[in-house]
Amino acid sequence: MRSGVKAGIIGGVCAAMLGGAGYGAYNILSALSGDGGTGGSAAVRTGPPSRDEVKDTTGRFFAAWQKGDAATAASYTDFPESARELLTAYRSDAHLTAVRITPGAATGTTVPFTVRTTVSYKGRSQPLSYRSTLTVVRGQTSHRALVDWQPSVVHPQLRKGDTLATGESAAPEIEAVDRDGRVLTKEKYPSLGPVLDELRKRYGDTTGGRPGVELVIRHQGTAGEAPADTTLLTLAKGRPGRLRTTLSASAQAAAETAVRKYPDASVAAVQPSTGEILAVANHREDGFDAALLGERPPGSTMKIISAAALIDTGLTSANGKAPCPPSAVWQSQTFHNLKNLPPNENATLSESFARSCNTAFVKFADDLGVDALTEEAQDRFGLGRDDWRIGVPSFDGRVPASGGPDTAANLIGQGQVQMSPLNMASVTATATTGAFRQPVIVPLSLDHREPARARGLSQSTVQQLRAMMNRTATSGTAAGVMSGLGGNIGAKTGSAESDGQAKSDSWFAGYRNDVAAAAMVQDGGHGVDAAGPIVASVLRTTG
Repeated sequence: MRSGVKAGIIGGVCAAMLGGAGYGAYNILSALSGDGGTGGSAAVRTGPPSRDEVKDTTGRFFAAWQKGDAATAASYTDFPESARELLTAYRSDAHLTAVRITPGAATGTTVPFTVRTTVSYKGRSQPLSYRSTLTVVRGQTSHRALVDWQPSVVHPQLRKGDTLATGESAAPEIEAVDRDGRVLTKEKYPSLGPVLDELRKRYGDTTGGRPGVELVIRHQGTAGEAPADTTLLTLAKGRPGRLRTTLSASAQAAAETAVRKYPDASVAAVQPSTGEILAVANHREDGFDAALLGERPPGSTMKIISAAALIDTGLTSANGKAPCPPSAVWQSQTFHNLKNLPPNENATLSESFARSCNTAFVKFADDLGVDALTEEAQDRFGLGRDDWRIGVPSFDGRVPASGGPDTAANLIGQGQVQMSPLNMASVTATATTGAFRQPVIVPLSLDHREPARARGLSQSTVQQLRAMMNRTATSGTAAGVMSGLGGNIGAKTGSAESDGQAKSDSWFAGYRNDVAAAAMVQDGGHGVDAAGPIVASVLRTTG
């Protein structure tokens, strides 16, 4: 581990503790001297820092930062070790000089500010300007007014473990193009930023380009290799190499527009006949690529896999019995359906699927057993084996063989099941074709990757799944959202509660002709409330 990284992680925890400490009423405490109280007293302040303290602390911190005196600047923070390391790198590694900081009007203890500096490297210079904020807190033991240290104080895009560096880029720039040769840029398609950075890191050296000189954020990896650098400024352009992807510019544009309508929204679309990824889009303040890397319970969209398992094990069929009682108990846990869903003891699997009846699936938990759902997900849908090689990092889904109440909960996409939108788009694609084709964003031939494999589904199971998904899209829970879409269509709605949240995540998976898509909106409510309109928008443009 790089020197100081562990300290930085610990420092983030300490900063959180110190940031919340001492926030209460303003008091002056009398500290008696050790001679039995006959001596003088020392004033010790508690509570939030005053306006004058905020101004004094930030003034001293900014002055030291501007001078390049990392040690002194760090001494005005509540975690000086981590602050000193990053502020030292700011000058020595990032080559940022002539720093000028202009504070804005404080709001309580929070101060916005503008940084104007110059990047100078081997005879090349370029100005850089950006805005950030800091908060002043009361030190828990020192009682001093201190800057609440976060890497984002130095630059708003820095996160814990990140650092800044200027030099020749680790890999040449790429000119990524879509399946039809149209250029894909971060400016036009913001969601592709992390994807394009990763493609550059992995394939830049193979495209015939020449490295440039850049100021970058170097990210700390949580496990295995570190994420790709994020370029902040280019001092000297290299020569980009051309890289063809499987993406569709029109599908990507539709996906970008659709997710912007909802906070914390993500969507992925694939071509079922090939497994090629057509679009990946996110709308999140944290910049996380949840479309590819998200790990959330998928709710009732999981019933696509559960229904396949029931059919493949011979427990029932699309037209076979799957009663929908008002509630179902499995190992002392009671499961219910959505409000206003009338029970039907004579329901078929197709009807219970289309109406998204939870209890119908829970009732099969005992007969299906602990392992069957996991085996179905792995052996037929290619999930949960950590072997997808799509061309950039991705999560491959998780369907553990869970005992206890989770055996039933997993069947309805709760319990310990976790998926990303790309996982559910792939599930939808497998359900419509019968073949598992591992999603890819660049051709396998580019670096001779070996794809994940699974045996897929029988044509009988496929016909039944398509019929149930079509029923859901035309007369079931997804009918309103899918209305107006022509061609061969199908869908499944879902909602899932996670981490005790008050509002459920919204999930939706659907297909139209040779396009399958899935979306997830955290805290979005029912599937038709948020995720459904996103998927429908993508299918309307591309299907």
